[in-house]
Amino acid sequence: MHSPDPTRNANAPLAAPRVIAVTGGKGGVGKTTASINLAMALQNAGQRTLLLDTDLGLANVDVMLGLSPRFTLADVFAGRCELRETVIEGPRGLLVVPAASGKRHMTELLPQQHVGLVNAFSQLDIPLDVMVVDTSAGISDSVLTFCQAAQDVILVVCDEPASVTDAYALVKVLSRDRGVNRIQVLANQVPNANEGRSLFEKLERVTSRFLDVTLSYLGAIPRDEWLRLAVQRQEAVVDAFPTAPASLAYSEIARKIGKWQAPQGPRGHVEFFTERLVAAQGNACA
Repeated sequence: MHSPDPTRNANAPLAAPRVIAVTGGKGGVGKTTASINLAMALQNAGQRTLLLDTDLGLANVDVMLGLSPRFTLADVFAGRCELRETVIEGPRGLLVVPAASGKRHMTELLPQQHVGLVNAFSQLDIPLDVMVVDTSAGISDSVLTFCQAAQDVILVVCDEPASVTDAYALVKVLSRDRGVNRIQVLANQVPNANEGRSLFEKLERVTSRFLDVTLSYLGAIPRDEWLRLAVQRQEAVVDAFPTAPASLAYSEIARKIGKWQAPQGPRGHVEFFTERLVAAQGNACA
């Protein structure tokens, strides 16, 4: 379990971290691998980062990082532990909140339970700069709620017709039902940078015609044999093979994210770290 930061003034309010939801429409686009490597690249860039696994029934972030959690989110919902007790320290100090695997009841949580989990993060007294949220596949209530509760949504797509179709469906539902109107697109497993850009343009052509959403191109992760080897080793590629093409791409994306504007005050709906956002807004107005 993560211990408190001894250098922090206990009375000082904690800054609101940037919360980034990584999602993908369909399964198999490499969303969890992207979440892990993005979180690791941000941690390596000096950002205190927490990786939250919200694939509630088929979680695998802990497995992919070779971690053995004592508690998971299933224990929080069962009342066996507090959210804080699920936080474990991964490689290079990356913090991880694991979900449960093979617990079917976790996929059947009610919408208010998803909101309850989001709200529980207000009580998490750990200093953070960024939280990366790995969502499950599809357009279930949990995916929509966790994307809505983040400041930024990264949509992972790969060059398969089903990936683009499902990505469009997810964007449509997020926009229509949850008011999410800005989405970053990450092209994954592409043969080269031009293919990544072209994949983004294909998706943007359809969304700009039919939806009131702004898509931005975050970048592309190349197909990379080193990445496959890192997965086999249960490591992030950015750690296992820092000079691999995929690692350099993730590091570049982490640099881009580091330049994004800091989170503003609360937006009036379900949101991670609401109390910290309110405090930050109060300090800005003081």
